[in-house]
Amino acid sequence: MAEPITIYKLIILYMLSQVDFPLGNTKISNFFLDKEYTTYFTIQQVLNDLLDSELIVAESTHNNTNYRITASGRETLDFFEDKISEAIRQDIREYFSQNQIEMKKEADISADYYRTPQHNYAVHCQLRQKNIPVIDLTLTVKNTEMAEAVCKNWQEQSPEVYACLMDMLVK
Repeated sequence: MAEPITIYKLIILYMLSQVDFPLGNTKISNFFLDKEYTTYFTIQQVLNDLLDSELIVAESTHNNTNYRITASGRETLDFFEDKISEAIRQDIREYFSQNQIEMKKEADISADYYRTPQHNYAVHCQLRQKNIPVIDLTLTVKNTEMAEAVCKNWQEQSPEVYACLMDMLVK
C-alpha cells in the first residue's frame, strides 16, 4: 500500500486531470477537508511538493492560487493511477458534480491588481469562455481599496458588464 502523502499527490493529479480549467487552492483543499482525508497544512505541503517536482504549475493572484497539471504530471498519473481507490474516485466525482458551476465560474472570471510605476494600481480583469478571453480589461485606480473593490465586483458582475459593453459597442 502506498504512503498517504503519495496518495494525496495522486488524488490532486487525478483531480486536475479531470477538468479543462485550473483548480483553485481552496477547491482542492476543501475536497480533502470535507472528506476528512487530511489537514490543510498537509495539503499545502503536498501542493508544494508537486510544484517542486514540476508535476503541476501554479497561477497566482492576490487572493488565490490556481493549479494545472503538467505533461509530466499526466505521465506520472498514468503510471500510478491504479493506486487511487474507486471509493476516492467516486468522492471526487461527487465533489465535482456538487461544485462544478462554482469551479467553472472561478476559472472563467479572474481579477488581480498590482502597483504601477506611477503609484496607482492597475486592476487586470478577465472573462473567459472555453479558456479563451472574451474580455481582457485593465483599469487604473488610485488605491488598494478601490482595486480590491473592482476585483470583488468583477467576480460578481462581469457577465453583466460584458453584456452591457457588447450592447453599447455593437450598435
